[in-house]
Amino acid sequence: MASTLFRSFRRASLRTTLFGSFEVGCSLRYSSTNSTLRSYLVTPREFLEALERQNAKDSSRVIPLCAAWFLPNDELKRTGRKVFEERRVPSARFFDIDEIKDPDSPYPHMLPTAEGFAEAMTNLGLTRDDCLVVYDSYEQGIFSAPRVAFTLKVFGHPQVHILNNFKLWVDEGYPTESGKEGTVSSSSRSRYPVPSIDPDRVASFRDVRMVAQNYTNPDSEKIQIVDARSAGRFNGTASEPRPTISSGHIPGSFNVPLPEILDSQTKAFLPKDALRKVFESKGLDTETPIISSCGTGVMAAALDVALEEADFALQKHRRVYDGSWTEYAQRVKPGEGLIIKQT
Repeated sequence: MASTLFRSFRRASLRTTLFGSFEVGCSLRYSSTNSTLRSYLVTPREFLEALERQNAKDSSRVIPLCAAWFLPNDELKRTGRKVFEERRVPSARFFDIDEIKDPDSPYPHMLPTAEGFAEAMTNLGLTRDDCLVVYDSYEQGIFSAPRVAFTLKVFGHPQVHILNNFKLWVDEGYPTESGKEGTVSSSSRSRYPVPSIDPDRVASFRDVRMVAQNYTNPDSEKIQIVDARSAGRFNGTASEPRPTISSGHIPGSFNVPLPEILDSQTKAFLPKDALRKVFESKGLDTETPIISSCGTGVMAAALDVALEEADFALQKHRRVYDGSWTEYAQRVKPGEGLIIKQT
């Protein structure tokens, strides 16, 4: 089964100086730059240095991309847009996963169509040559930025990085701004080409259901499903953020709650060795393919980043379940025994 599901995977002043000049209406003109960002995760200092090189010639722009998002049951009623307007990296654009999505899916913020993705990138004033550094809210540290970075990679954007993280950016004294997002003038936009989606990075409901049905079959090839939801939601002892959906977990899946792969103080990803220890402590095998899951595919993408940073599984052996638990719990049939709860 693993050979079927994972076939042909591929491994796949300071403010003026750093952030360029503004046009009327706050659309942005960045100078060309060579970002020289080598790693997927970048520190605040590395991000700062890339932005300082905005005057280099014959290379791509470095553009901050805010991906802030909060669960629908957030006690403080926060939204990504609200915290973006309160405090952000200067000249950042806002990538709204509740808007840039598949409009025909009944599940929240599923991957958009290729045409929808290209239109959104065009409206944001982004080009394929841009080096995009995606970041999260100060409050959460790392949460939804990996989902946006995953989306960009699925659609083949060449230069994608994640800031690790905006909380450290702020705490270390780097510049921020606030206010409404400016619009990118139509005259400064270029049409983002319609890309092809990389299916080898995405797991479907059919894939996951097959794994769940066969996980006790000794003759089937094994695939590990790793779930980033809280232990209560995973065990079925706590409610889901969406009250109509049952909690519980996929048979045979492993629980690695998101906070366990983050530093408790900075909320940044743990170092490589610490990440490996977390995955090893859960009984995960480095040679067995992995599907990452969560509630709606947001935290699952963070798990995928952590697996990459830990060198725990090759990209060709990893997928993210786009629909995750919200889709799975609504599509499995009663009586199939495919939702497990702690008794």
